[in-house]
Parts: sequence; structure tokens; C-alpha cells
Amino acid sequence: MIGRAPALTPGEPAGIGPDVTLAAASSGRVPFVAFADPDLLRRRAEVLGIEIRIRPVDPRIPVSKAIPPGELPVVPIAAPRRVIPGRLDAANSPYVIECIRAAADACREGAVAGLVTAPVHKGIINDAGIAFTGHTELLAQLDGGARPVMMLCAPGLKVALATTHLPLRAVPDAIDAAMLIDVVRVVARDLRARFAIPTPRIVVCGLNPHAGEGGHLGSEEIESIAPAVEALRAEGIDARGPVPADTAFTRERLAGADVVVAMYHDQGLPVLKHAGFGQAVNVTLGLSFVRTSVDHGTALDLAGTGRAEHSSLVSALALARELTRAPRHETPAHGPEP
Repeated sequence: MIGRAPALTPGEPAGIGPDVTLAAASSGRVPFVAFADPDLLRRRAEVLGIEIRIRPVDPRIPVSKAIPPGELPVVPIAAPRRVIPGRLDAANSPYVIECIRAAADACREGAVAGLVTAPVHKGIINDAGIAFTGHTELLAQLDGGARPVMMLCAPGLKVALATTHLPLRAVPDAIDAAMLIDVVRVVARDLRARFAIPTPRIVVCGLNPHAGEGGHLGSEEIESIAPAVEALRAEGIDARGPVPADTAFTRERLAGADVVVAMYHDQGLPVLKHAGFGQAVNVTLGLSFVRTSVDHGTALDLAGTGRAEHSSLVSALALARELTRAPRHETPAHGPEP
């Protein structure tokens, strides 16, 4: 039944998103419904030699049978221009956004069980004149202005980000105590509600080397991060820090933590991807619906070659299904922790 299956958006049509979508559907390991151009998928399946039945569906009309292996239900959304694997075309960028918007609407309406996204190409979307910084920010906007938090999960490690897709020089100005309090509240709330962790243990990284060295290497720890951690602990949230980032990921530190909150993208994600690239899953916390994603990019050079690996997408699909089926201890909210 489509209402019990996650939605999937294939992302940049010239990249490997359609390839891994078809490979995942062909495997039959986790049934899903794609929001995509059926003709695009049929042509890519022919190029890849994948035998699959593409079945157009309306997500608002429940189907009575399970999705069988070798079949891919698709909510039809037409790409304006024929796609050539590996060749970006800004004319198709509005199609990419529309797939995400339609799938998010279906999630909010309860027509599908969560959203899984394949990678998009931010540059070509912006080249089309569409202001876009990433799935995380767009989905928060579509979900009514939620506070989005990007968290990646690999076996034995979860890393959440205080800031997401910002230039490095903009990061210090984006970090203040109020923002960090909001971010960690969302992390704590969703780890309880979606991951069934009753009392999440949260390690909060410093921004500067050695967590600022007592103010000698920067003042953000003293002015923003430490006060935020203190306020969170006063609320009953088990937050610890600021911890120097170069020791936050040691075996001993991680043994006592459920998640590490990094201050910026490349502070935390290189460690996470080293630990589990290909198995890691991106989860957007703070939304009213479950959203997961792959841990890789569009890989234009692999599109249409048959060499794209679909393991991360299968992991993202499996986690989305697990999170939507898990018992909810509380409903995530967009406001502060009660």
C-alpha cells in the first residue's frame, strides 16, 4: 500500500539519482513510490539494462496490494527537457524542486510514510535562478518554517550540525547561544521521539581549536557555546561541552554519547563519512515528517554507466521505514522544549 511506503525523489536527473532509484526498486528490499518523470526512468532503465515495470499512480488514492519486486510506482512529474546522463541542464531544475515539493506535500497529508531523497546539484539549481541551499532548508520552509537540523547516522555514530550549508567565513557569525539551544532541543526531542532514546547524551563541540583555549584562540566558546550548554542542562537535557572537536570523536568520548553536535559541516561530517561512507544516512530532524537521504553526491561521471552504488539509498529507505514504524514517545514540535 502506497500510504505505508516512503516517497522517494531521484534528485538531479543527469546524475546517479535515477540509477540508484531504479537499482533500489529492482532489488525489492524496501518498496517505495517515486515522485519523478516516468519516461526519464524508463529511458535510464533501458540504458542500464534494468528490467522494471514503471506504474504511474496517484498518491491520494491508496492501493490495496503491496508493491511487488520489479515494480516501481511513480507519481508522474514531467521534466521539461530530455535528460542526458552526465550533462546538467538548468531547464530541468524547476522539475527537481517540484518533485521535492510534491513529495513533501504527500508526507504532510499522510499519503506516504516519510520522504527519502537522492542527491541534487545545488549549483545548477541556483544557475536556474532558484535560491536554494539544500534539501534541509527547503523542506523546513515547505513544512511551515520548522527549525531543521541535519544529522547523519552511520553504524555506531550520529553527528548533528549546528550550521549546515554555509561558507566557512560565515559560520562564527551564525553561532549564538539562542540558536544552539534551539538546535540541541530539536536533537534531544527527535532522538527521544523517533529513535526511542529516552535520555539522549549529547556532546557539543567547540568552534575553535582546543575549544578556544580559554579565550586565547577565540571567544565563541565562552560567549555562546558554554552558556548554551549550561542553559540546556538546566532544562534537564544531557548536553556536555564545549568539547574540543579533535577529541570529540575518540572512542572513550563516543562511548558515553548518543550524538555529537558539530558547529559546521566539515567539522563533523568527514569523521562520520570515514566511519561509514556508503552506509551513512542523512536525517532531517525537526520536521513534522520523517526525511532521510543518501550520504553521497550526484556523481555525474557515473550516471548511466551502471557503476553507481545504491547501498546508501537502500540504507536511507530502510531507516525511513524504521523511523515511521517506531513507537513515538512524543510528537516533535517546532517550539522550545517543554
